[in-house]
Amino acid sequence: MGGSAPFGYITYLPTNVRGIFMYLYVVIDVYSRKIVGWQIHENESADMAADLMVDICVRERISKHKITLHSDNGPPMKGATMLATLQKLGVIPSFSRPAQSNDNPYSESIFKTLKYHHKYPCKQFQSLSQARGWVEGFVNWYNNEHLHSAISFVTPNQRHSGEDIKILKRRHEVYLKAKSLNPQRWSKNTRNWKHISAVSLNPDKSTHKKEIKIAA
Repeated sequence: MGGSAPFGYITYLPTNVRGIFMYLYVVIDVYSRKIVGWQIHENESADMAADLMVDICVRERISKHKITLHSDNGPPMKGATMLATLQKLGVIPSFSRPAQSNDNPYSESIFKTLKYHHKYPCKQFQSLSQARGWVEGFVNWYNNEHLHSAISFVTPNQRHSGEDIKILKRRHEVYLKAKSLNPQRWSKNTRNWKHISAVSLNPDKSTHKKEIKIAA
């Protein structure tokens, strides 16, 4: 994850007590879309958010001053403990602009995927352990099985490890062979399986068009 930019966000998980929620802390790598860390707690806390980042940096072997953590402007992410921890870890903090909801597209996307998953509980979570168990299963599916449309239908783990380069190359070769064997079935070029080498947080229209042209 070196040189990348992870997202750190928190979402609510409903409980069986009206008005009481649990809080899911999630950090995803923008480049690979992999969930690199998560925790569930009964409250929001800068201390807990900081603990999660320490765990991620150790597990992912992140060198100082190699990544930027983008997050919202909530107290847990801007608390003194969190900011002090980021400074100690050498992680550069970045925050969404005020009143700009599209500054966090990746987190919004993953939370929608989570809450619209076909196995998401129909009823509220009954306990912290139940919520943690369900999210653990979701994260395993998302990282290792989910073929993500935004990264050319490979899994986040395959892209995170660099395995996607060979996978996409093989797909391209298979499509070219299929076209050569049955050219009458192909009115246009084969599907684009080119590796997406770069991503942007919130590109402007001109940049977005340029990136699409390069990827085509």
